[in-house]
Amino acid sequence: MEKRTVEMALLLDFYGELLTEKQKEYLDLYYNEDFSLAEIARPRGITPQGVRDLTRRGEGILRDTETKTGLLARFTQISGTAGEIREKLQRIEARTGDETLTPLFQEIYRDLETLDLG
Repeated sequence: MEKRTVEMALLLDFYGELLTEKQKEYLDLYYNEDFSLAEIARPRGITPQGVRDLTRRGEGILRDTETKTGLLARFTQISGTAGEIREKLQRIEARTGDETLTPLFQEIYRDLETLDLG
């Protein structure tokens, strides 16, 4: 999947409620369902250019919102850090033979799952 497509799909997940219903629907069909502009336009009786104009406005709203809030960037950072902590914890757990630490390891893994929403 193309990097831009993944980025837009994530932005749509995070901020899609800020769009009009049409913008949200068209962006979902285009980025998540891989419809072409013509496939979106045809059953709606509009031109592919009309769909493109609507999706570009929606894309702008999504990008502007991310620029202002940074929510997706923070989510990505937290998710990545949680994964790194999980890997380090697994290495520590593998090196210790102390079964009394098992409940503590399990508790930490559960805590990490609450941070790693991806």
